[in-house]
Amino acid sequence: MPIDSALSALLGSVGVPPELIASCDPLTGGTYNAVTRVRLTDGRHWVVKTPPPGGSCLRYERDLLVNEVTFYTAAAGLATQTAVPGLVHSGLDPAAPGGAYVIMTERPGQPWHEIAHALADDEVRRLRAELGRTVGRLHTVTGPGGFGYPSAALGPPAPTWRGAFTAMTDAVLEDAQTYGARLPRTAGDIRRRLDAASYVLDDVTRPALVHFDLWQGNILVAGASGARRIGGVIDGERMFWGDPVADFVSLALFGDMEQDVDFLAGYGESAPGGPVEFDGSLRLRLALYRAYLYLIMLVETVPRKASGEQLEWTWTEVAPRLEAALDAMEPALRARR
Repeated sequence: MPIDSALSALLGSVGVPPELIASCDPLTGGTYNAVTRVRLTDGRHWVVKTPPPGGSCLRYERDLLVNEVTFYTAAAGLATQTAVPGLVHSGLDPAAPGGAYVIMTERPGQPWHEIAHALADDEVRRLRAELGRTVGRLHTVTGPGGFGYPSAALGPPAPTWRGAFTAMTDAVLEDAQTYGARLPRTAGDIRRRLDAASYVLDDVTRPALVHFDLWQGNILVAGASGARRIGGVIDGERMFWGDPVADFVSLALFGDMEQDVDFLAGYGESAPGGPVEFDGSLRLRLALYRAYLYLIMLVETVPRKASGEQLEWTWTEVAPRLEAALDAMEPALRARR
């Protein structure tokens, strides 16, 4: 398709003249940034990401591309083992000519959920184990200083994980109030439960690289039937430095990670702590992270202007799971009284 003038100017600024561009194709499936696949006549395949122009967003979404660049840079030394895109060029100043952008290498494959129907059970088990090893390697990376979002959208890095995560949940509850988002419980009740359970976050002392958006749409599967492999772990824009097991929430979205024996076996082979033990601390931390993700999913429907079936699906599927996560914090709340 014809290249638009803004994208042409961006590519020109990094030394790619129009005659070197073979094709440009918008990629769908994302929920925030604009993404374009660019193929060059010299054989290079890139993905270009730019933020939307202005508009409403959640507080943590400010300067998301800073997080994405941090994710790819941090994982660069592991690239051959993690299928993470390589960073080609980036400009992170939204006030600069052309605005903020990230250019990365294109990874092979299709989003997992698009081909899930074609995967045999034994192939799913093998891919889940490979994905576990991949995520475990990512979790070996330790942040350079402090916890939280690299973008500093919610403030500078926090010295403790409890401090960072409290700022994250406070921000999304403030967003809920700002946008008048529908929640299954009052913001005050939610905050009380989160606060009561937050003591368990002090068990986390190392700021690990956490993707936090590892649903099947961000995991590419490449290869022919019977020989498929993990081709890409993409869209690292929502990453933070924090508790590595926070990634289990999106990896088992609406499911139970404790039952994913194949993933956990692979993860235990490469994760810095070895095999995962689902003790009381880990289960309570997972309840906190589920609550945070489900709050985001409910609140973002307002600035994203969700309506109709999409809005109904989110409320029907997410709200009860948020309540279940909050119920898991009831013992901590009772102990505080």
